[in-house]
Amino acid sequence: MVTGKAYLVGRGFCSYFLFDQPAQRQVICSGCSNTFQLERQLMMQNEMRERQMALQIAWSREFLKYFGTFFGIAAISLTAGAIRRKKPAFLFPIIPLSFIFTYQYDLGYGTLLQRMKGEAENILETEKSKLQLPRGMITFENLEKARREQSKFFIDK
Repeated sequence: MVTGKAYLVGRGFCSYFLFDQPAQRQVICSGCSNTFQLERQLMMQNEMRERQMALQIAWSREFLKYFGTFFGIAAISLTAGAIRRKKPAFLFPIIPLSFIFTYQYDLGYGTLLQRMKGEAENILETEKSKLQLPRGMITFENLEKARREQSKFFIDK
């Protein structure tokens, strides 16, 4: 039974009561502490995801510079070879190279990432069954069972 007054204290997304008895205060505060720790972890994961995406876009743009140079030289050389030898077959390698060039350009400077994000959101909304893990979601019991089996394996050897 609580003998003191309860004060409502707001902090972020969590509100909790401060009691006069330290044990009750500790129990309630630890719940909010866990919430704040989770929020910080989520923010950190999102920051890392954003940095990885920025690195992927930067890599694509850098790759495009090198591949664009290669594609330009190859296109000019193949076109010149096709004209000199009068064989249009020399132009066929330009076709797959142009697809690669267009893809890299779209990834680095175009709207490919937005289209991929939209498709991913569509899959999450309409095709949930395709996202299920084999044997379902992993549980603590499954982890403990695997850990025990693994420790028996190492003890036996």
